[in-house]
Amino acid sequence: MNETVPMDSVQSASLVEINPYLNGIFKPATQETTVVDCKVVGEVPRDLFGAYCRNGPNPVHEPTNLHHWFDGDGMIHSIYFENGKAEYRNAYIRTDDYKAELAGTLDAGGVLLPANRNRDLVYKDTANTDLVFHNGSLMALWYISGKPVRVDARTLKTIGNENFGGKLPRHVSAHGKVDTRNGEFAFFDYALYEPWMTYGIVDKNNELKNFQRVELAGPRLPHDMGLTENYVILHDLPVVFSEAGLRKNLWRIEQHDRPARFGVAPRNGNGADIKWFEAEPCYIYHVANSWEEGDEVVMHACKMIPNNLRPNPAYGPYAPMAAVLALHAVPVEWRMNMKTGTIKSRQLDDKLGEFPVINNEFTGRKSRYSYNVSLPNSETLKFDGIYKYDLGTGACQTYKYAKGVFGSEPAFAQRVGTTGEDDGYVVSFTVNENTGNSEVEILNARDIAAGPIGRVILPCRVPAGFHATWAPGAQISA
Repeated sequence: MNETVPMDSVQSASLVEINPYLNGIFKPATQETTVVDCKVVGEVPRDLFGAYCRNGPNPVHEPTNLHHWFDGDGMIHSIYFENGKAEYRNAYIRTDDYKAELAGTLDAGGVLLPANRNRDLVYKDTANTDLVFHNGSLMALWYISGKPVRVDARTLKTIGNENFGGKLPRHVSAHGKVDTRNGEFAFFDYALYEPWMTYGIVDKNNELKNFQRVELAGPRLPHDMGLTENYVILHDLPVVFSEAGLRKNLWRIEQHDRPARFGVAPRNGNGADIKWFEAEPCYIYHVANSWEEGDEVVMHACKMIPNNLRPNPAYGPYAPMAAVLALHAVPVEWRMNMKTGTIKSRQLDDKLGEFPVINNEFTGRKSRYSYNVSLPNSETLKFDGIYKYDLGTGACQTYKYAKGVFGSEPAFAQRVGTTGEDDGYVVSFTVNENTGNSEVEILNARDIAAGPIGRVILPCRVPAGFHATWAPGAQISA
């Protein structure tokens, strides 16, 4: 069965034609689609049960002004597996600002436009960045800190804004963490213009049980956090708004010559008890996992390194954006000793990779494996394969997509009935830049180099996007 919802007609514009993140594999999807029994090449294992869901930006209207890739309305693409079959869906996240745009009442723009300091969320809140699975459903999150939005993991229907029993004091950023052992959701929030950030803990029943403020030397722009059994790890990094940008209410960032700082704060205690560790200057987009090991708090993440790209004049006003978005990063381990106050780091590999994912059942406790996307040295952000890292030894197993095919952030799906860390599957959407065709590839997590054991042929193109998660079938709320 096919069900489609056509979008409004759009008009072409030169600003669209030269924006690399509105064309090629990034070109927005044009409709919402459901297919309940997709064609499969190979097999969908019968012990693969649940939903692989990936978020991303997808403008509902063709932009008529400067448009950043991060500005697109949030759209979730999902593939649901059960009994050897696969169902595909995609749907917009019905945020408040999505509905306001459709009604013609939206009073905020994207990050290339001046911020509207007269409203709580100074930029358009799209919920397009991250997905976490908590308390039986998805939460869609936005990287500048916005209103979390609940979405049904089975149908992708928007449930509504989440405020944790009416107790959420402010906003929630992307990249909160769910502790699957006790069902808690840990999150952080940051202020664009004030010198503080916050973190909170929500219990398995969706009630806010702890919320703490941490004072900083100035406003910061963190992107991720770490979570262990007893701590959260907050990031105070030397990439901040420029003074000129602040004066003009524009998103203009610069790197300062000061150390990166990692703040280890009690998960269920007082934020004033945070312990700071200074590391070499760097920026971190994404954390793979964190845990406690003796006196040490361990964090594995992808450390940004310069890409040495010069802005391409063919992209016009989008040249600086494109140069910044072509991420280069390497996997690094930091160990912070809570007794001595010392910190040490170890780079696992020099291959370029990012968007790390793990078996979510190991979030916050010692894990052995991370699955990172591999990054080609290209002018735009593309994922040309997957690296499976042994976080202890640094050993790396590699799988590369076919030429011209690029993937999404994958998710690890634990095989039903097992507790083994890598006993399961790695699932990812792909898109062929030459044909526009999309598929879902299913890899054996213990041997990703062997290639797909199954490929799901999709009815439409899935544009490149942001972050994904796995929703176990037995835990999805009816």
